[in-house]
Amino acid sequence: MESTLKSMDTEEFIDIHFYRPLGYCWALLFSRWGMSPNTVTVIGIFIGLAAGICFYFSSLPVNVAGMLLLIWANMYDSADGQLARMTGRKTPLGRILDGACGDLWFVAIYAALCFRLMPSWGYWIWLLAAVTGFCHTRQAAMADYYRNIHLWFLKGQAGSELEDAAALRDEYRRMTWKRDGVMKFFALSYLQYTAGQEGWAPNFRRMRAQLRQKYRDTAIPESFRTAFREKSLPLMKYTNMLSFNTRIIALFIALFINIPWLYFAFELTALNVMLAYMVITHERFCATFGEQLVSC
Repeated sequence: MESTLKSMDTEEFIDIHFYRPLGYCWALLFSRWGMSPNTVTVIGIFIGLAAGICFYFSSLPVNVAGMLLLIWANMYDSADGQLARMTGRKTPLGRILDGACGDLWFVAIYAALCFRLMPSWGYWIWLLAAVTGFCHTRQAAMADYYRNIHLWFLKGQAGSELEDAAALRDEYRRMTWKRDGVMKFFALSYLQYTAGQEGWAPNFRRMRAQLRQKYRDTAIPESFRTAFREKSLPLMKYTNMLSFNTRIIALFIALFINIPWLYFAFELTALNVMLAYMVITHERFCATFGEQLVSC
């Protein structure tokens, strides 16, 4: 099972002891059935959408059913990546679908909560949800970006999904709408996602450009990689908290006490504070490493 994990540095306690073992069992079963990782992702999307619909109702048993469905969907979200690493069937489309998976779940969850709260909040709840949703996308995107940066310094490009917007832009331009219509659409979405991540990390982009100029990506000294990982490792707990488990625990608590809007408040306060700390800290030590590269 450990061979199907990205890295112990980037795994969370709940994932290691719950989702990854169960995801591995599902991955073994799906492998035996000959299913592709992308098929598993699509099935997980529909299970997560069903979970979101359950949160529209004020009935606690229905909400609990939705919670169980969401946990099931996240098992599949774990299983698709583990299956891809087991079989070597990692594709750009798979990464795009995997990223869209969580977004679609939360669109359904947000919409269900808004319809549920409209009788007391009116249309204002949609404004609150829109602001919260924007913050959510930034939180999840930067958590994913910093996790892949850490993996890039740990395992190199082969063990990471760190992308470069410039390279993705060149690939997108080589496609044509007539020949590659669907893939060009997905490529555009992925390009915008990656460019958005890079826009929040200018110091890292400069440092990465300096590394390429000085060493190329494949010849970075191990001492530099180690030093960077030592600075990056403490942030990995925040990348995990901003991804899924922490926000889902907050959602479940809000539903159990029947105050669903508390979930939006949690994302706007606690998770935004984590995001700000993570971005500021990461940019600060990237600037320091960049200065060292210039001076040496």
